[in-house]
Amino acid sequence: MSAEIAETPAVFTKILSNLSVFDSVKNILVSEKIQSVLILARGTSDNAAHYLKYLIETQIGLPVGLTSPSSVTVYKSELKYANTLVVAISQSGQSPDLVHFATAARKANAYLIAITNDSTSPLAQIAHHHFPLMAGPELAVAATKSYNAQLLISFLLVAAWTGKAVNATQIISEATRISATAGLVSAAVASTDRSHEIVILGRGFAYPNAREAALKIQETSKISVQGLSTADYLHGPISALTADTQLFIIAPYHMPAESILEATTKIRKTSHRIFWIGNGGAPTSNDVVIAGSYCDDEITSTLVDAMVLQRFALEFAVASGFDPDAPEGLSKVTLTH
Repeated sequence: MSAEIAETPAVFTKILSNLSVFDSVKNILVSEKIQSVLILARGTSDNAAHYLKYLIETQIGLPVGLTSPSSVTVYKSELKYANTLVVAISQSGQSPDLVHFATAARKANAYLIAITNDSTSPLAQIAHHHFPLMAGPELAVAATKSYNAQLLISFLLVAAWTGKAVNATQIISEATRISATAGLVSAAVASTDRSHEIVILGRGFAYPNAREAALKIQETSKISVQGLSTADYLHGPISALTADTQLFIIAPYHMPAESILEATTKIRKTSHRIFWIGNGGAPTSNDVVIAGSYCDDEITSTLVDAMVLQRFALEFAVASGFDPDAPEGLSKVTLTH
């Protein structure tokens, strides 16, 4: 897991060296007269799907939904997907429910894009267009570099669609800097108590990383962690907040401060155990800060900061006495139906 997180800058470099592949898809999407988008994913890839959802909704304005594969695999629904883009995101591209749903979507006249780490996978083969993650073999059970690649490809797909300029040099430079920063998460790991509740919050583009951070800690440290939107947290879960609750807030650089102000104000009335991941927060002297990237905008800061939360999950697992590369009860490829 450690080595694979460290490979992220090289993976980013490979992806960013061939931006022309994204331009070709832009013309297709325009000609297809896309009116809505659905994203098909599970697990870590589902968290990347939320990032793509925010990108399309904010940058293009199209409605975006997340699919329910069981509507086809269990309930045998007949889809009607004319003028619909379906984006299937999967590290392996093998899970039967995803393949089954993607096949049904294509038969229902959807335009199908697949984003996987295996160009020979069933999902890649049935897509109209496949974007390879170019992450190379990923051996640790917990996905890291493949998730980071999914975020980057999602960003580049929408950037091409809208004509947005891409600062490739900065993305690679910041990812390289984060990777090379020794002791980045040490203080936070030392300050985190696994015997007390951990809640990870994010809003907007930070929300997918909040979900992913919670998942990574659950996978590698065998404790229950919630990853929530700050808005959803205020709609009920905050009632379980105690003085011992540890709140991690995902705060990428250039994040709108008002997006989390209400939540942090209410949290501080009960708990002062607040951790920030990223450079966009409003920490006090009592908070613990894990520094993130300094990219041009919140969108790119978010995708680079994924490395930070992965390093925390890794080092927290090791400090807790677990092997993060081989968590008990999990397998690298999960096949659901």
